[in-house]
Amino acid sequence: MRPKVAVVIPAFHVSQKIVEVLSKVPWTAVSRVYVVDDACPEGSGRAAQSLGDPRVEVLFIDKNRGVGGATKAGFRKALAEGADIIVKCDGDGQMDPGLIPDLIAPVLNGTADYAKGNRFFEIRFLERMPMIRLIGNSVLSFLSKLSTGYWNIMDPTNGFVAIRPAVLARLPLDKIDDRYFFETDLLFRLNIARAVVVDVPMEAVYGDEISNLRISRILFDFALKHVRCFFKRIFYSYFLRDFSIASLELVFGTGLFVFGLGYGAYYWHYYSVLGALAPTGTVMVATLPVLLGFQLVLSFLNYDIRNVPTRVQGGFSGTRDQ
Repeated sequence: MRPKVAVVIPAFHVSQKIVEVLSKVPWTAVSRVYVVDDACPEGSGRAAQSLGDPRVEVLFIDKNRGVGGATKAGFRKALAEGADIIVKCDGDGQMDPGLIPDLIAPVLNGTADYAKGNRFFEIRFLERMPMIRLIGNSVLSFLSKLSTGYWNIMDPTNGFVAIRPAVLARLPLDKIDDRYFFETDLLFRLNIARAVVVDVPMEAVYGDEISNLRISRILFDFALKHVRCFFKRIFYSYFLRDFSIASLELVFGTGLFVFGLGYGAYYWHYYSVLGALAPTGTVMVATLPVLLGFQLVLSFLNYDIRNVPTRVQGGFSGTRDQ
């Protein structure tokens, strides 16, 4: 029996693209499409309705919620109607719906709970990517590895994703970011749930579409949210739900490193004012904790990298309180 695959497409300022995107949906693999009009002033939802395809349902939101809010509205609808796999695809034409069979394959064959596109997998995929996006995505990928704990993936802001409904139903959707941090916040929640995430190679399409994302507006906000996710993940994974040698490495490593830096800075200033050289013992007391602390933190990071979830979830609990 063919699995019921539902595709959620958030739609905002994509009235010129949405019909083309829908025309590329592989209906041999997809059962239902939910286009979520996020209070779009140019009527993206009405453009989708103009197709008259009964397999495409348009959901209208009265107030703009952002890409995350619109996607979550579609996720809830797909869950309520019993989808077997839920896919999210943007409506601006940068993602080829024809790749949906490849995207859902790891979820279908039981090797992943969540699959996402990766535009960095092959060098030829990057040829058409604007340099500013290439640099920005590389930086965001590293920050996301730290904050989400998924060291094995790249291109974390990629919105072409497929998820197992049993996993999605356990996530606290109301607490996941409504705006452009949605994909990263979702990854953070998935890590807390110990869900297996894999990358699927894909090529992005860049044309005349206009991005609604403004780096200057979200840079500081993204930085704060990455920091928040990082500390919450560390607390949940290494102190609340588990306490191991890695937890001790982090605590003592951070403590020693900070002590060494503080002690060294204080006496560097003290002896600078005196115009004298610091005694060898003072230098050693500052240096050794820094070196030892740094080594312990590196050891913790090595453990954290190897702690990426590898066991597919058949159904689990305990993530709604995050």
